[in-house]
Amino acid sequence: MLKWSDILQFARTGNPIPDHKVVKTPEEWRAQLTREQYHVTRQHGTEHPFSSEMCSLFEPGLYACVCCGTLLFDASQKFESGTGWPSFTQPIQENAVSYHEDNSHRMQRVETLCNTCDAHLGHVFPDGPAPSGLRYCMNAVALEKVKAS
Repeated sequence: MLKWSDILQFARTGNPIPDHKVVKTPEEWRAQLTREQYHVTRQHGTEHPFSSEMCSLFEPGLYACVCCGTLLFDASQKFESGTGWPSFTQPIQENAVSYHEDNSHRMQRVETLCNTCDAHLGHVFPDGPAPSGLRYCMNAVALEKVKAS
């Protein structure tokens, strides 16, 4: 189970090696994604809070990267954070997500990316529920519910 100290170490010293990489040109990503998906995942945007019904869906399933299909989260790790974005306590695998220090907007945060295709997913914070204490605050448009677990 990942803890905040693990996240900070990855962000500062290097991320786990992904199983494989997916690399496409901006034109290829634009052809594949909606305008909002492209803005969030490829341009590091953020969707409006409470704009997706994914926040209130808690049925079993797996969540994948909308860009490359890499499995990222299991619904069993999803919780209601009250923030307006889907929140999880752990990724499905340690190497599914990469972490980068983000000091934009006068804040110190840790950005989360799909470790396979570098799609911006959201941020992770140390204010989640026990036992991990992590809150992966994800943009719903960066995720795709793919199947029941």
